[in-house]
Amino acid sequence: MADSSNADPITVKLVETEAELESAIGVRFRVFVAEQNVPAEEELDEADAAATHVIALHHGSIVGTGRLLSRDPAVAIIGRMAVDKSWRRQGVGGLILEFLEDEARTQGMRRSVLHAQEYVKSFYAAHGYQEHGDPFVEVDIPHIEMRKDL
Repeated sequence: MADSSNADPITVKLVETEAELESAIGVRFRVFVAEQNVPAEEELDEADAAATHVIALHHGSIVGTGRLLSRDPAVAIIGRMAVDKSWRRQGVGGLILEFLEDEARTQGMRRSVLHAQEYVKSFYAAHGYQEHGDPFVEVDIPHIEMRKDL
């Protein structure tokens, strides 16, 4: 899963400090704003204040993040999943997704909904998500809604 330079385990945990949240947002900015040209003002939103944020750590460095929201007590909204480029395709995203799903179950949610970028929908499908509805464009990037019963 990980190459020899990244062989030590990844830890995923809830964000507990302002510094951890700032580092998580740093990952999001590197991935979404710098790589994918999402406008910075679109990346941060009012939902960040109410969200449950998680981070993936390697030797104390944050290499990935995601967040969990709920507008309905039974439905988890997973989003803003981002993994630094050098850590992709090494299982970090899967660990973050599983942690977010476990947290959603802990909070009593029974279904997970997310907006997957089209090019990574197979990642979510491999984790049990099914496409729902028609593709749409969000921040100039093609997406598809995906759902999973938890």
